[in-house]
Amino acid sequence: MVRVKRRLQWSGLLALFLAISVPIPSALGAPQSTASRFGQSASQLLGNEFSQNDISYLLLDANTGAILASNWKDLQAPIPLGSLVKPFTALAFGERHALRFPRHFCAGSSGGCWLPRGHGEMDLTHAIAYSCNSYFRFLTQSMTSADLAPIASEFGFEPPPADISSPALAGLGDSWRVSPSRVAYAYLELVRRRDQPGVAPLIEGMRESALVGTGAAVDRSLARTNALVKTGTAACTHRPRAPGDGFVVAMSPADHPKILLMVRVHGVPGARAAKVAGAMLHRLEE
Repeated sequence: MVRVKRRLQWSGLLALFLAISVPIPSALGAPQSTASRFGQSASQLLGNEFSQNDISYLLLDANTGAILASNWKDLQAPIPLGSLVKPFTALAFGERHALRFPRHFCAGSSGGCWLPRGHGEMDLTHAIAYSCNSYFRFLTQSMTSADLAPIASEFGFEPPPADISSPALAGLGDSWRVSPSRVAYAYLELVRRRDQPGVAPLIEGMRESALVGTGAAVDRSLARTNALVKTGTAACTHRPRAPGDGFVVAMSPADHPKILLMVRVHGVPGARAAKVAGAMLHRLEE
């Protein structure tokens, strides 16, 4: 598939963050880094324009892990995050199978996928891009929570319960709960390992997600760059209750991420939450 190439031309807030850091006097006379200035501006902008009760977000400096902006009631409370766990499930499968990932035909609803008509022939990269439940049901059919525990420990988030079902290892249902903040940092670590065997197809899948997959609303919102995106839909665990919540992890720019944005939107699927994440990133790059 031919991927869209966009020039990395940055302006506004994001240009400020990506520029070479030059100490400047703050209001108190102390040096203030470019990153901290960006964080203050980003926090104010997102707080002013995306303060709705149905939107939660976390913005991180991808290089340092510093929190630049946040509006999330309890980032440490474990909750279902749906398909956001799929890349790590895939890594656990790869460790058991010499990093060989199968192909699988997604037949749609009959195979337990969210897309009624099905995705057709899937490899790992496209299964990540389209968040194909059928592919990950197939991948996890012989896996147990013990297979996931080492990866969860390595990437610093909560392992699945011992008695979890195999589909739940792909983020289906609400029995595997993980902390949003820990998963955000796990994605930063995943990108740092992008050149390692087994990780490359996951990163490529996230790039494809932003271009043509469930996260395509992010790239459509960005005029000057592109992103890495993973979406998820999970059971709602806060009030007012809804059938589900949409989650997005977006890192930009795709080639060398400088920021990570994690978003939860109440009562919508992940693909619709991607529109909100895209709008946020668009405002940050203006």
